[in-house]
Amino acid sequence: MPATGPGPFREAAAPSHRFVDDYLPALLAQASQLISSEFHRVARQHGFSVSEWRVMASLAGSEAISIGQLAQITVTKQPTVTRLLDRMEARGQIERLPHDSDRRVTLVRITDAGTKAVEHLMELAREHELRVLEPFGLERAEELKRTLRHIIALHAQAPGEAVEEED
Repeated sequence: MPATGPGPFREAAAPSHRFVDDYLPALLAQASQLISSEFHRVARQHGFSVSEWRVMASLAGSEAISIGQLAQITVTKQPTVTRLLDRMEARGQIERLPHDSDRRVTLVRITDAGTKAVEHLMELAREHELRVLEPFGLERAEELKRTLRHIIALHAQAPGEAVEEED
């Protein structure tokens, strides 16, 4: 029987059951952080900050959306998104458009140049996603994504209420 005192042969303590080990928000946050950080290194290697990558990925393949909606999708505070958009607009990656019926709302869309700048990175993101989901099989992976989309739809806040994670 192994020794129970201090030293290299002491018996391992029984594993504790932490609250966060079975709490959905904590599990989602941990999984997101781990998986995202793997890909964020790739985004930075391709000249995009994490926030710029999130903006570009959110705008790619969609119609123009409001800055508030973009802030919500990217999980970023609206003033931060506005500053990002200033830089990205100066580089010709995005453009701002007036809303048809509400002068208070500014819409944003990715430009052709922006799409070209991020195309290869999106392919790499899809490959990364496949590697992450491969152990679960296609059916389970699709069910997970459907479930997450449903959770998001049920709990989405009004645009502009996105809260950026604090460090």
